[in-house]
Amino acid sequence: MELKDLSSNWKKLQATLENEKPRSLKRKASEDVLQPQKNGVKRIKAPVRSSTKGPRKLDNAQDKSMGVVASYLKPAAPSASLALWAEDNDIPAKDLAAAYRTSSSNSSLQIFKHDDKINEGLSTVADAGKYISIDCEMVGVGPTPDNESALARVSIVNYHGDQIYDSFVQPKEAITDYRTFVSGITPKLLQDARTFETVQADVAALLKGKILIGHSVKNDLEALLLGHPKRDIRDTSRHPAYRQVAGGKTPGLKRLAKQILEVDIQGGEHSSIEDARATMLLFRREKDGFEREHQKRWGAPRNTETNGAQTGRAKGKKKKKK
Repeated sequence: MELKDLSSNWKKLQATLENEKPRSLKRKASEDVLQPQKNGVKRIKAPVRSSTKGPRKLDNAQDKSMGVVASYLKPAAPSASLALWAEDNDIPAKDLAAAYRTSSSNSSLQIFKHDDKINEGLSTVADAGKYISIDCEMVGVGPTPDNESALARVSIVNYHGDQIYDSFVQPKEAITDYRTFVSGITPKLLQDARTFETVQADVAALLKGKILIGHSVKNDLEALLLGHPKRDIRDTSRHPAYRQVAGGKTPGLKRLAKQILEVDIQGGEHSSIEDARATMLLFRREKDGFEREHQKRWGAPRNTETNGAQTGRAKGKKKKKK
């Protein structure tokens, strides 16, 4: 595609691409939501997915002196935050694909982010806003680690994909399987992990008054032993339009990302930050549809929603005087 054929936003996109570099991504599945519970350990019985893909092969020699392989990715891939930025600035998917010399209808883009602050805790620069997306990573515990899970990492991003929280979590039970090939969790990473109680309190505070986006978000809330009002949840695994992709069944996040967003995720070790971004992208892609379904069940929204910005809470109904 010639540059002259691209949108007027091309120069802005190219300028943003200059600051981008690569990294990697994850998921699970379920339904309803819990009520808040006391601190403790919750065993999540769910099958662990195996990864059939091996390490990415590089065509060129790795630059050992610098310890980087970014230049060997073919083609280079946009970050989730870049994809969100493109949507915010009305840059068509075809232009984004052209920037990476891929087909917008058959791309193999991966969601990368190079400036995430791993294990930062609460971000000191990003605002949460009204909509937040959550994703968690688990490790295996107990005598049957394939079936018993404990929380090991929590990540939350805002409407624009900015990281607002990321923390490793120290499980209370002995870890018997780090599931590193999928979770990306290692013993070294958990050396600086926060306690379960600290992370639970941090996340509970962030959830207050927010619209929570997640994929099979019940799993994440169960792992945190937290609840959230059902009317304030938007679950991409339960959205009717997305369930059609899986023939009426619960679709996997990886499948939705490929078929709806035209990006590849979860090619190896998962990243909860990047999965949270993919989930937010899915919500934004079908935001009007989500709100129509929500209104069918819950009636008119309590807040005025404006493109992810927090506009303040609507005043509650006054009790009638007797």
